[in-house]
Amino acid sequence: MKNILQNFKLKLKNPLYQFLLFGIVLLLIPILSKYMSVTIINAVGRTLILYIVALGFALLIGYGGLASLGTASFILIGTTIAYSNIDVLNLPFIVTLVLGVVIALVVGTLFGIVSLRIEGMYLAIVTLGMSEILTEIFTNLDALTGGPSGTPLINRISIFTMELNSQMTFVLVIIAVVLAMILTLNLINSPFGRALLSLKNNDSAAQAMGINLIKYRLMAFIVSTVYAVLAGILYMGFIRFAQPAEFGLALSLNILAAVVIGGSKSIWGVLAGAFVIFGLDLMVFKVVFNNTPYANLSFVISGILVIVVTMFYPNGLAGLVNELKYKYKKRALSKKVGK
Repeated sequence: MKNILQNFKLKLKNPLYQFLLFGIVLLLIPILSKYMSVTIINAVGRTLILYIVALGFALLIGYGGLASLGTASFILIGTTIAYSNIDVLNLPFIVTLVLGVVIALVVGTLFGIVSLRIEGMYLAIVTLGMSEILTEIFTNLDALTGGPSGTPLINRISIFTMELNSQMTFVLVIIAVVLAMILTLNLINSPFGRALLSLKNNDSAAQAMGINLIKYRLMAFIVSTVYAVLAGILYMGFIRFAQPAEFGLALSLNILAAVVIGGSKSIWGVLAGAFVIFGLDLMVFKVVFNNTPYANLSFVISGILVIVVTMFYPNGLAGLVNELKYKYKKRALSKKVGK
């Protein structure tokens, strides 16, 4: 029994096993759904979907150093693709995903080309402008988005002729989250992640070492866009309603806040940030304090957290946890040596 526990602990040091265990824990939610409020389940599902978006954005800003405020419009593209393919054209879900990736490649490339000319604050402003243009265009495409009022998704997601109910769709979201975590880990540890980090630290030195600035900046925007568009498709399939006004500057800033609070270079940190920004609002304040003056208090709390984290813990909650671990180990070692 002791050996089994030791082997289990050793395996848990591997991030892949951690992600799989996290997915298994999340699977308890649909199993126990009859004991839980539908509002809570929807809130968890929405938070997990936005976590996928935040992971892509973390690669963009945390490793590429590219500040973009166009993330929310990419999610809107995904919701529009989902509605037009599933309800209007009745295409298979696999085709919807493939089409989403193709469109994300095009949009990500366009945004990436802009990043080749400008960076920093100016890049954030330009991507915000491009995002607002996209949002306005989609708002006026009544046939695809329902206009300002939005549109519900009538048909459900079907995979190999099997129609997914709400619980099955939630499981699909969990699978997508675990896959996104594994893919992000591989990208971070790959030459792609190292090249992005080099460009962020010193692009002149990185280019002198043979790293292609154009290639990796385009790839960073493309990967981030693919994450957001696919998350948008899942969002429409799970929430079954989307309104263009939801995907404006406020959502982009909240995604940025989640990454900053959690730690842009930590997969678990971004998860914590997503639950602080989105989960706290959707699962606590919108449920416990609904129809009260405190319903929007989460925005005040998240604003304060962004300020505190930026000033004192630039590596986010993940950095704070690592710092506390280091101090604990140092103290334990000093006690051991003292004895």
